[in-house]
Amino acid sequence: MLSYTVYSEAGGVGKSSLTANLAAAHARAGLDVLVVPMDPQDGDLSRLLGVDDDRADHEADNLVRHMVGSPRGSFDDLIRSAEGIDIIPEHNLLSDLPDFLAREKQQAEKLGDAYNIYAQLQRVLQEGDVGEKYDVLICDPPATESDHLYNAIYATRNLVIPVEPSAKGEASVDGLQQLATNFADQMGIEVGVLAAVPNGFKGTNDQMELLDEIAFPTPEVIGDRTALMEGCWKQQCSAFEYQREHRDYPRDHELETLAQLDRLARYLEEQRGIEAPNPPEPGALEEEVTA
Repeated sequence: MLSYTVYSEAGGVGKSSLTANLAAAHARAGLDVLVVPMDPQDGDLSRLLGVDDDRADHEADNLVRHMVGSPRGSFDDLIRSAEGIDIIPEHNLLSDLPDFLAREKQQAEKLGDAYNIYAQLQRVLQEGDVGEKYDVLICDPPATESDHLYNAIYATRNLVIPVEPSAKGEASVDGLQQLATNFADQMGIEVGVLAAVPNGFKGTNDQMELLDEIAFPTPEVIGDRTALMEGCWKQQCSAFEYQREHRDYPRDHELETLAQLDRLARYLEEQRGIEAPNPPEPGALEEEVTA
């Protein structure tokens, strides 16, 4: 299984949009995809893909309940689907996740048991047989250092980093590299970076210089597609669905962005030896989701 966390220390760099569109690109190639978004704030991936209607319902079962050992139903019942992608929707209880985990750890230690706060998402996914059921797992934690992030990294062991092509973005990548290295050393695990994805690239001289300084593979550099992404959020869909169902006529530069997302998905699959059964021509809109 290909598993990765899409993460940037800088907000507003298109993290959730990239996650949703990579998930769509994997799914339309015939792979089974599960996305686990973990952002406590509104305007999250569940909102983008239109599966956030139970977010504020305290009676609804949710991921946090499963992570602290208090589920109200089965793991499979948590899952919603959109555009051929399976998603475990975010819930408002994610805001209190650190407190819940700390409480569980305290109780375990009182009983003399070991409790790894950062291994609880992995435990839930393993108990749900995610590794057997899916080809691709993607986590989308908030853009802050948190228990959400560390649980995502511990479960996936790989990062895909959206990068703002600026000095601020470069500093963010450096900080993330240090964060991931320290966490991996602390946990005794290996964490790899599959790719960095410069996003919002405008081709200035300063940006060109910064691209050369990124220490990770950059298989695709995505241009400024503000109108396309704003349309996706308005219509609550991926860029593929937006082009297919909501654009009055195709824009060549936006179709090229879809092709880049397809190529990036194939690149990531190749890193883990996964061959998609039905990869479309990059950017081709006539291809239907088959997952």
